[in-house]
Amino acid sequence: MSDGQGPIRVMVVDDHPMWRDAVARDLAASGFDVVATAGDGEQAVRRAQAAAPDVLVLDLNLPAKPGVQVCKELVGANPALRVLVLSASGEHADVLEAVKSGATGYLLKSASTDELIDAVRRTAVGDPVFTPGLAGLVLGEYRRLASDPGPATGGDEPKAPQLTDRETEVLRLVAKGLSYKQIAERLVISHRTVQNHVQNTLGKLQLHNRVELVRYAIERGLDDV
Repeated sequence: MSDGQGPIRVMVVDDHPMWRDAVARDLAASGFDVVATAGDGEQAVRRAQAAAPDVLVLDLNLPAKPGVQVCKELVGANPALRVLVLSASGEHADVLEAVKSGATGYLLKSASTDELIDAVRRTAVGDPVFTPGLAGLVLGEYRRLASDPGPATGGDEPKAPQLTDRETEVLRLVAKGLSYKQIAERLVISHRTVQNHVQNTLGKLQLHNRVELVRYAIERGLDDV
């Protein structure tokens, strides 16, 4: 990750050259380092592995390999990668499939340039960014998954890791869908401190990203507190 050292490295994947070039141009003009672009799924995987972007702006409807498969492969190989899906489809099934494959956020192509730029910045720090109306859908799906009985485990279940009171507090607000900025304002701490608490919690729980963290919190009912 760039983590404040230089511009955020972004890669744009879309099979429409004019759209792809326009998005890449807008992002570059806003100070992002556009390290690569790709027009199909196979090319996207190869180039992303070589260019190592912080954020992948990804269309779902790609030739050669679908966007969700691209997302699954790249996030599986590098859990630190953030993926912002930029799609023409607002279909609920597409949104849920993208999130389950590891996407951090989902924006419709009807979004303005300013909304896209803001979304990429927030995605880079791990905030889940969704077109209005879709965030509730995703949280609802997590609740449904969390209420499903998981596979039976033996009686010797490992003891849950101990989180500090502040880590638990941050986790609860993450589960409610608040952004890092909103959490920082609510708890009167810095954005960086919120990020540190989330990273520490991920490490303790052996989770890879904020999506898994939200599910963990919802499974334990923290979003209802």
